Amino acid sequence: MILFLLCTAFASEPEPKILYKKQTEIDFEGLEIEGELLKPHGSIIRERKPAPFNPLIELRTDFQKEITESAYNIK
Repeated sequence: MILFLLCTAFASEPEPKILYKKQTEIDFEGLEIEGELLKPHGSIIRERKPAPFNPLIELRTDFQKEITESAYNIK
């Protein structure tokens, strides 16, 4: 008798398999919506300025010293 009660206690029903449609269509043609358009009374538009920063790398425009040294290394 105890064995029978244990078997029924652990027995469970299989989970139902759920199937979903591949595509759902919603028709809004017969729907009438009434309401008010609310918007702010005033607005502020500000142009964002780029953030100032100190560059960690200096951009050089003159490489004359390195060019001269490279010419001495060729000889």
